Amino acid sequence: MSTVAPPQTLPQANDPCWCGSGRKYKRCHRPLEGRVMQGEISPYRPVPAHIARPSYADTGRVERWDEPRVKSPEIIGRMRHSGKVAAEILRLAGAMVAPGVTTDVIDVYVHDLTIERNAYPSPLNYHGSRKSVCTSVNEVICHGIPDSRALRDGDIINIDVTAYLGGVHGDTNATFFVGDVDPESRKLVQVTEECMWKGIEAVRPDRPVSDIGKAIEDHAKKFRYGVVKAFVGHGIGEQFHTDIQILHYADTRGSTTIMRPGMTFTIEPMINLGTWQHRMWDDDWTAVTADGKRTAQFEHMILVTDDGFDVLTGGEGAVSPYAPWKR
Repeated sequence: MSTVAPPQTLPQANDPCWCGSGRKYKRCHRPLEGRVMQGEISPYRPVPAHIARPSYADTGRVERWDEPRVKSPEIIGRMRHSGKVAAEILRLAGAMVAPGVTTDVIDVYVHDLTIERNAYPSPLNYHGSRKSVCTSVNEVICHGIPDSRALRDGDIINIDVTAYLGGVHGDTNATFFVGDVDPESRKLVQVTEECMWKGIEAVRPDRPVSDIGKAIEDHAKKFRYGVVKAFVGHGIGEQFHTDIQILHYADTRGSTTIMRPGMTFTIEPMINLGTWQHRMWDDDWTAVTADGKRTAQFEHMILVTDDGFDVLTGGEGAVSPYAPWKR
């Protein structure tokens, strides 16, 4: 990790690296040219005492229990409201994306927007996380930690918002353009959202959840994109993550879980320009593509209905109102 800015004129391959490590430039920072590098992370921001919070909010310890997969109408109603709030916060956060804006500023904005709506930002202190939103830039697949790095013209950024309100979580994310983005990245973002909708359209009662991953991977393969396997969609409700796993690729392991009316889960494919494989940063949170190529992600929270699906963070059959590739 480095928070030292590189010089305007970079050294030659065999010159000493600009960072002062004593190593040759070609062996030190040259392989990282164009890559996202972590900046400084600001301190934890508190949540007012009057905001209802999940059990882990004060301790950072996530305790799990057997939550019913099929939700009651009353819980579904509350999830519909938390999903609507999360979607609104996401749209507002996406509107402030621009060159020069830091991901830490986005975190502050999301934190404040969530509290203004009497909700708790679900990522805050989840397994000890210090931030209220995930911001994943360029090759960062997911779980990017907001920091002092300023967004640059041509970047793409995924913003992942989850709001805890009424005792349930609402979870959604989208990928946004920063300024003038190259055609290859624009196509990746477009296809990734299409992949999400292909997965959503595969939701049917009495069908295995493996139908979702097959629909996503079939579409991504048309463009020779990699589908991330290490991170999956998940059941959601009173807990941030429940035991339902939604793979975004074709795999028979998902054939044993049958979709039933009243089930709620997220569909959130992560699609890469190159390999599907990932590596982790030293912070044990941030996942990046193994080859350094760009990645995109979209997410909706889904309810299985008697005859199909309902999108709790967008409306059944709706086109994402924040879809940046449609601008």
